[in-house]
Amino acid sequence: MIYLMLLILVITIGLFVWGKFTPDIVALISMISLFLTGILDATETLSGFSNPTVIMIAALFIIGEGIAQTGWTAMAGKKFVEWAGKSVPKLLVIVTLGAGVLSGFVSNTGTVATLMPLTISSAWSIGTLPSKMLMPVAFGSNTGGLLTLTGTPPNIIASNALIEAGFEGFSFFEFALIGLPLLLIALLYFRYIGYKLLPKNKTNNRPVNIESTLHNWIEAYKVDDGYYRLRIRNLSPLINTKLQDWHLEKEYNVSIIRLKRRHVNVLKGIHQFEEFPDPNTELRFHDIITVKGETEAINRLMITFRLGLLPLEPITEELKNNLINQEVGMTEVIVNTNSILVGRRYKLGDYFKRYGIQLLAASRNNKPLKEKEIIVRAGDSFLIRGTWEHIDNLKKQHENLVIIGSPEGMAKNVESLNIKSYIALASLVLMIILMVFKIVPGSIAALISAGIILLTGCVPITKAYKGISWTSVVMIAAMIPMGIALQKTGTAQIIANGLVDYLGAIHPILLLGGVFLLTTTFSQVINNSATAVLMAPIAILAANSLNLSPAPFMIAVAISASTAFLTPIGTTTNAMVMTAGGYKFMNYLKVGTPLLLIFFTISMILVPIIWPF
Repeated sequence: MIYLMLLILVITIGLFVWGKFTPDIVALISMISLFLTGILDATETLSGFSNPTVIMIAALFIIGEGIAQTGWTAMAGKKFVEWAGKSVPKLLVIVTLGAGVLSGFVSNTGTVATLMPLTISSAWSIGTLPSKMLMPVAFGSNTGGLLTLTGTPPNIIASNALIEAGFEGFSFFEFALIGLPLLLIALLYFRYIGYKLLPKNKTNNRPVNIESTLHNWIEAYKVDDGYYRLRIRNLSPLINTKLQDWHLEKEYNVSIIRLKRRHVNVLKGIHQFEEFPDPNTELRFHDIITVKGETEAINRLMITFRLGLLPLEPITEELKNNLINQEVGMTEVIVNTNSILVGRRYKLGDYFKRYGIQLLAASRNNKPLKEKEIIVRAGDSFLIRGTWEHIDNLKKQHENLVIIGSPEGMAKNVESLNIKSYIALASLVLMIILMVFKIVPGSIAALISAGIILLTGCVPITKAYKGISWTSVVMIAAMIPMGIALQKTGTAQIIANGLVDYLGAIHPILLLGGVFLLTTTFSQVINNSATAVLMAPIAILAANSLNLSPAPFMIAVAISASTAFLTPIGTTTNAMVMTAGGYKFMNYLKVGTPLLLIFFTISMILVPIIWPF
């Protein structure tokens, strides 16, 4: 049975290295093989799919999607780029250090789920590739978990094993004595060595560049022509009247695009918006109305209704800041020959409640249409504005409309924040609090936060499911039975006992190195928590038999359990960045091997000094 177990393990690793099949398929093949050979029963084989870690990972992807959809990712990414300037090495240090520090207090998976979207966005923005940044984030989070007692499960397992054996456990920040030097070394490694070893994979997760997109629209549709913002002064006859009372569209040939109410009595200082004013919209003193029309018509409107002209930002920024936000966006559509819209008459600037969109501008034969009212022809392109939800639904309502670009991608890159943004952030903070203070298990904390994000509409359920990396989830769930099989067959125990007995008789340093190497070997293919559980009693037994302090050996177990740098299946974080970075098995081996050797060398030097034998 042991030889059969080793054969399946070797074949599984070989298939991962070969790269012919996707990681989730390889993991499923391995899982089914363990069942068919009788090593595991059905319950053990499928146990990974009910494992709390797997459920937690899926929930964390939803939380990460919530942070991205509500503007925090775009805003943080912009800050990262500002701090880094045009320096790729600076950005590399920022994201790696950020992952390390955050993972000292948040789970490694939570850290990567939070930082992965903004790392991708920042990488593209600064002119590099996500594959050059995501692996450092994963490795940085694994290392940063060594900063505190609760940073990663192996730390807790090692400390509890000492207490159960009658020794004093580790204090909350004691791990930082070795964790901080290792994190700094990881930063230096990726800054000067690792970055050169990372692949240049061109993935398809490039975020939409809003500025560039808006600039193209301005050129194609002349959106900036006749675009003004006007303020209703205190003597204006518009005050306390409705738009339908004045027939501005008919009398002045002016379209009202948006209304911004400067003062709200209920919440002083909070602005209220009428994104799509209708005839029943009431006008008040100090309202700001965004309009589109000929210059002469605007001048006549200002004089007649005592309106003030407000200065505009550069038109790209103006459109970005005033016509696009977390709720409302813009996109470009093309009318096909068979569309029911062909031959119909529409007014530019009108808001169509039936479709939930506003027709801002039109172009025909690559030339902007100046007419206020047009008859639609096949091939016409329109610039439309509406809620992101209505834009998504437009294709379902009209199958012969082609939506250009990626409205969903643009929505994720809007930097403005709203109430849902703060709900999503509060959900993340709540998860962190629940985890740090151990109020509920980590998986439950993640589910609670993900549930809040879904129930409050921060992310529509359909988008939430799209945001989950199912390849990563299935791969991790299918590989958990491998760890169970290694322990059930006694394979891991036999290998561990033989290595410890052989090295322990020579010198404590060799025993320490053996514990480290064996633990890190297991951690490449087994969950780090399972690895720590397996190795902790063996390390304590070996130390006691030689009358040595078990503390340095338990520290070595905790460190090496977090050094799964050689495979994408060693840790959840490695698996999470695999698809997004376009990594293959050999990428982890190439980048991770030097870092693992450095960690091993530093640990062999520092651990005996800080925790003497």
